[in-house]
Amino acid sequence: MSFLTDFKIKVAAILAAVIMLAGTVVYAQLEGIERGVAPLASTGDFEVTGVEVDVRGRNAFDARKKGWEEAQRKAWKIIYQRTQGATTSGLSDDRLNSIVSAIIVEQEQIGPRRYIATLGVMFDRARAGSILGVGGRRLRSPPLLVLPIMWSGGAPQVFENRTEWQKAWARFQSGDSAIDYVRPYGTDSESLVLTAGQADRPSRRWWRNILDQFGAADVIIPMVRLNYDYPGGPVEAHFTARYGPDNRYIESFTLKVDRSEDIPKMLDQGVGRLDNIYSAALSRGILKTDKSLIRDDPFDIDDLNLDGFEFDQDGNLVPGGGDEESSASVVEDDESQTDDTAPAVASVQAPVATTSVSLQFDTPDVGAVGRAETLVRVIPGVTSASTSSLALGGVSVMNVTYRGDISALAQALRGQGWQVQQGAGVIRISRSGQ
Repeated sequence: MSFLTDFKIKVAAILAAVIMLAGTVVYAQLEGIERGVAPLASTGDFEVTGVEVDVRGRNAFDARKKGWEEAQRKAWKIIYQRTQGATTSGLSDDRLNSIVSAIIVEQEQIGPRRYIATLGVMFDRARAGSILGVGGRRLRSPPLLVLPIMWSGGAPQVFENRTEWQKAWARFQSGDSAIDYVRPYGTDSESLVLTAGQADRPSRRWWRNILDQFGAADVIIPMVRLNYDYPGGPVEAHFTARYGPDNRYIESFTLKVDRSEDIPKMLDQGVGRLDNIYSAALSRGILKTDKSLIRDDPFDIDDLNLDGFEFDQDGNLVPGGGDEESSASVVEDDESQTDDTAPAVASVQAPVATTSVSLQFDTPDVGAVGRAETLVRVIPGVTSASTSSLALGGVSVMNVTYRGDISALAQALRGQGWQVQQGAGVIRISRSGQ
């Protein structure tokens, strides 16, 4: 074997190895297994988090029961103060038990006769609202895509790695918020599209494509910058609320903890305060959808066949057109013709309206999400379909944009073999046996 032949073989082997490595890198970029955490399914209930209790009882079970009851009493006073702007003497434990929908254990320590915990309490909106005099209707934003950017170690991250900032947004219960959050978590190609650099890219065309993919109307950009004094020691976090394709500034604040292990708790507080900032900005008219992000579907009127038609004074299209002489001749000709030889009347196709639908579907596992999105996206007329609320083992919600009315979409889903239940702006789909 000559030297040249041996050299060619070695070069070919190196190229093959590089190609395999590149394929592995691309696959690792798209795989996204460790990118982020799926957001919790949010409800419309009132929620109070971070309620601390420290109680004693006859045994561990009794101490925990008393701790939960104390958390309910404390949370009710917070809700009352928040909605009424005044203090209250509280409700009886039996009455509170009837309006509390869930207790969320954030941290707990259980001893033989002592219970120390940090809890979250959720109150049923209908029952608690009737007592508080708070109606179910409230100001609500259009769907807003969340791009959570975290600066740590001098570099920004979104979904390149699984970050505590993304986890905090996934844990946040947004049901009681005025903001309709669309929270991606880095699956599939999301980690390649939603990057920190995207926040500084003002191209409206690019933003419209991204927002259409997630069924959102605009974007908010909550940012946090972590500064460590030393490993394991105090950490300072600077939070900034930004929004829109131009990355506009709204407000900022700073929080600090003494230990690095308290970072998740600090970030949860930061998310809550940012939610208040965005809600206040919405009520003041600051957080409004950028009109340049609204995708119009104009049509050229010159392309329509309008022979024999004209517009009346109200702008409606009616038969007619031309001068009186030509109009009279047309009428005369029509009277002399039979039905079989009558000229065909030109038809004008009006633009099809776009409908936004909340599609509820079962998600027993992670794979069910991708399968459902794929099956919905292939339906003719569907322009976007993305899961906005994920509940593994339960019912998730997908935002679907469809060119047509909701009844036509329901019929198309039935044609794919789904069992369909249709409501006002909502469709529930399931498979036989589910």
